[in-house]
Amino acid sequence: MDVHHAEAFLAVAEELHFGRAALRLRMAQPALSRLIKSLETDVGAVLFDRSTRHVSLTPAGVALVDVARELVAVAHRARDVVRGAVTGETGLVRLGFAGASINRSVARLAREVRARCPGVRLELHSSQFSPQGLEHVLSGELDLCLGRWDYLPAEVRSYVVARETLLVAAPRGHPLAGASSVSMAALADADWIVLPGGPTSALTNRLQSLARAAGFVPRIREQAPDSWTQILLVDAGVGVALTLDSVRDNVGADGVSWLAIEAGGPPLDVRLIWRDHEANRAVQRVTGIAAALFSPPREGD
Repeated sequence: MDVHHAEAFLAVAEELHFGRAALRLRMAQPALSRLIKSLETDVGAVLFDRSTRHVSLTPAGVALVDVARELVAVAHRARDVVRGAVTGETGLVRLGFAGASINRSVARLAREVRARCPGVRLELHSSQFSPQGLEHVLSGELDLCLGRWDYLPAEVRSYVVARETLLVAAPRGHPLAGASSVSMAALADADWIVLPGGPTSALTNRLQSLARAAGFVPRIREQAPDSWTQILLVDAGVGVALTLDSVRDNVGADGVSWLAIEAGGPPLDVRLIWRDHEANRAVQRVTGIAAALFSPPREGD
């Protein structure tokens, strides 16, 4: 029994009249009769008792009603799912992000997607540092990623969602902890706690370039797996860290001083990235929502 047979059977079963059922299905009555006869041959049983004045379901017909309804419902759901995938109203979108510094942007985007596209499931993947996130977008393991990159290949498109200010996190017991700002040269002898980096990591590159301009190579004491751990190590007095105002705003640490960097350069762009020529309409819907949600930062902000 295919969907056409099931729809024809249900129309007759509900109308108990071949003429009205044919009008409902917008088909000729002889064609409907042939469909029902074909279905009866297929299932091996008579489904309707027919007379010139009366149509009723046989026991076999009564037994078939629920099955036919399930088949039609599944077919309609299949059509809706395909239609939604084509229009971007339904689908799965996998979003990667690093963690503490980007939590608020992720939460805003997730709320907006849920409100505007309830059929789109936004699957969140945390602990995706920028270099790894870029690799996973290029490989197709992720559809989108939020992060910071100094370089993006031509296969990737992006949208700036925020700009962040560089800070130095120092233990409260550090000699410079009471200052409102610090020069990189004053930190030449400091032990540094860094995050996993790579050639495209904007934060790693900025530490190296600022240190180089100040005439030293950073002495790396530890590499922390994430921003929370990095700030905990600073709080414990292990060393200092180059970090961001978004980390300060999202990670509580009573034993940490947050210092502005003198001549620290321009803010870092936080970008949403995705593959160029992305065919997934749900991804296109989410990037459109992001463009409307995060207005482009103004120059100088």
